[in-house]
Amino acid sequence: MSETEARRSSKADHVYRDLKESILSGALEPGGAIDKLALCERLGVSRFPVSSAISRLAYERLVTIEPQHGSFVAKISIDDVRERLLVRRALESEVAAQAAERMPREGVEELERNLRYQQAAVDGRDVAGFYALDVDFHRLLPSLLALGHCGEILDGLRSHLERVRRLLLSPAGRMPKTLSEHSMIAKAVMRGDADGARAAMHYHLQQTTDLFETFARERSNLFSK
Repeated sequence: MSETEARRSSKADHVYRDLKESILSGALEPGGAIDKLALCERLGVSRFPVSSAISRLAYERLVTIEPQHGSFVAKISIDDVRERLLVRRALESEVAAQAAERMPREGVEELERNLRYQQAAVDGRDVAGFYALDVDFHRLLPSLLALGHCGEILDGLRSHLERVRRLLLSPAGRMPKTLSEHSMIAKAVMRGDADGARAAMHYHLQQTTDLFETFARERSNLFSK
């Protein structure tokens, strides 16, 4: 690769990361038009890196390209979200039960540490920080149990659900409720209560599902079938 090509690739990667974060965070809403000229000006790049980044995001189904009309943030498929939430709820509930039966001592300490950090994020109203800790909390259980295949499946589900999960943390009061639900799961795991851990995880993820259904009704313009 020549020096010129390397610079172009680096700029395209920068635009890609910036634009993807804007989409995943909800800064650019589903269905919204992507202003290429504004991106060029804001990031100080030519049209080529922007077009390259948009093509990559279209391949990932985060952007829709409509010839003669422009590029738009892809709407979120309601049916896809429902199916992925169903699979996630079933799998994570069983992982939580397994954790209650054989969680190592160091795992309990990591759960406790994560919950303390979550509390600090809630107190500081740090939505982005809380989201990262939320992801870490759900990754801890399969990781600490060496359930590699489960972890891979759940990571894949989370990546597809990321836009929805970030949007659902926005409503007032949701962060402390999520922390309370996480605490219920952790307490059941720590006392070795497999049925309780399974039920607590199922309840937590059902709350997420119910919140999604309400949000989808209220903001139907963001979703497609």
